[in-house]
Formats: sequence, structure tokens, C-alpha cells
Amino acid sequence: MGFTSAWAISCHTDEGIARLAPRLLPAMQADRDHPDAARRWQEWQRSPLPDHRTWYDDYGPAIESFRELTAPGSHVDDVCDGTMDPSFHVVDDVWDGQSEDTVFLSVHSKEYALSSLFHAVGPVRAALLPGWCGTFLLTPAQVVDSLPQVERALTFTPAERAAAEAQDWLDYTDGEERVLDGPLRVWRTAARRGLGLCGLSVHLS
Repeated sequence: MGFTSAWAISCHTDEGIARLAPRLLPAMQADRDHPDAARRWQEWQRSPLPDHRTWYDDYGPAIESFRELTAPGSHVDDVCDGTMDPSFHVVDDVWDGQSEDTVFLSVHSKEYALSSLFHAVGPVRAALLPGWCGTFLLTPAQVVDSLPQVERALTFTPAERAAAEAQDWLDYTDGEERVLDGPLRVWRTAARRGLGLCGLSVHLS
């Protein structure tokens, strides 16, 4: 069955973060509190997955668990697609009005951008990223405080960069920003401009 998913990190004023918080924070926490979430995270932390090019030969339970871990959470999905409240939708109420430099947006068919990023950087670096599996809502102060650890997670030597790119399985169009680049770029933009950040991983269809 086909689907289209998006992972986005967008900049917002302090007031904008406060407006989104009552809707998004409970859903984010509910996805994090899912009975299987901690188990899947711990399994991946203990046993990083092999080269993704071998997965089709050995599509085992560890890979399935990782895909479930890094797929959009059902509670955030329900908020963002209007299921919980038809007057609220992620495109209109979170992403609309963003300029190219204040948002990172990765949209893919039958793939999850966050899954590719997490596999490419591995569990140690992924654990440095705030929030839960690509979802977070940070005030401007929290953006500044978290920037050093995000830089540690997403800054690479040439050899590390080559290894990460080899494990990023997404297909990119010309000029499309990679998941290895966009998050850190927009984090630095938000910190420099005194803005907060909203990270959302959702199904669009």
C-alpha cells in the first residue's frame, strides 16, 4: 500500500511555539509513551542495523522494529491531518508562510525521511537530537541550548560524511536538500534569529 510522508523542521516565533504547544506537545508525548516505543529505541541503541543494501536479503524483526520506531506516530498524525480537530492541519497551521531558509521539508513516497537519517547517522548520534524520533517543539531558548549537541550529531569528517551518505537511501531530485544537511542548517538559522523550532514527522496521504 502506498503512502506519502513528510519530515519537516520549521522556524516559529516564541508566540507561535506557544500557540502550537497545547495541540502538539500532548500528541508528541503520547507517541513517546507508546508501550513499544522505549523497547524499540533500546533495541536499536543496543544493536545498530547493518548496511541497508542487505535488508532486502534479510528483512528481519530488528529492521521491522526500526521502521516502526521511526515511522510517524499515530497521535501526531491524528493532530496534523485534522482528525482530532478539523480546523487544524499541519500544512495550513504549521508550514504555511515559511520561507525557504526557515524550513527544512523532506517529502517522499513510500519512504520515511527520518528513518533514512537515523540509519545514516546511527543510534549514538541520533540520541543527541532533541525530542522523540524527529518530533519536537522548542522555544528559542531551547533551540540555542540544544544547538551544540545537534552540531555534534550532524557534523562529519569527510570519511564520516561519505559513510553516512552511503546509508542514506532516499532519492533526491536536483537541488533537493539532504536529510544530512537540512536539519542543522535550519537549527542554526533559528538560533541566529531567536526563533523556536517545530519538528514533525507525518503521513500526508
